[in-house]
Amino acid sequence: MREVRTAARIDAPYLPAMSPRLLIVDDDRALAAMVVEYLDGFGMRADVAATVAEGLAKFDATPYDALILDVMLPDGDGLEVCRTLRARSRVPVLMLTARGDPADRIVGLELGADDYLPKPFEPRELLARVRALLRRAAPAATTGDAREVLRFGRLEIDRDAREVRVDGARRGLTSYQFDLLWVLASHPGRVLSRATLLDLVRGESLEAFDRSLDVHVSRIRAAIEDDPRDPRRIVTVRGAGYVFAVAQA
Repeated sequence: MREVRTAARIDAPYLPAMSPRLLIVDDDRALAAMVVEYLDGFGMRADVAATVAEGLAKFDATPYDALILDVMLPDGDGLEVCRTLRARSRVPVLMLTARGDPADRIVGLELGADDYLPKPFEPRELLARVRALLRRAAPAATTGDAREVLRFGRLEIDRDAREVRVDGARRGLTSYQFDLLWVLASHPGRVLSRATLLDLVRGESLEAFDRSLDVHVSRIRAAIEDDPRDPRRIVTVRGAGYVFAVAQA
């Protein structure tokens, strides 16, 4: 895979377009054409790239609102592309994975993907997930009132700016991880089960044996905890779920 330029879009804020523009990186041209046509019917413009090189070149040249990225590509690994893009941008990434391969899902989430969708999929589900990514990534509308910021000691969670800061320094989270942290911090001291968290954040039930939520929590801990191996802010309650511990924040 070619070396990626570290362009000027590093850490750029997410600014959604009036008509969202997406990039689909998938070498299945028939599938990509179907997705483009389907999304177009809902006011979303989508470009297609069939290779890693083509996808990265288009990403460098165009400010996309979200990416739909296949894991298997003819000239490289979609997971590695996800890692590269996440280091440079907060653009939402939806990974397409082979059905029955949870390893791809877990690795993709660990590398910074916001969501995953197994193939084959229903176009309506793809649309719903893309809309959810765009909705989470869009800045909250301001009404002139005070900014909605949760503060716990050295930790600040700014909902309007969708930023997390520790000692004033911004910590990078995906849009999904930000929403997960916000839900936890909005219920301090309350144990929330994995199923409850997934329902509150994404509006759907947890699948059996789905550990993706745990991966996201691990990434959040890496961003906000002094020692992620001994977390003091997001604490696991064995057999019950997670709790945001105010006293240790």
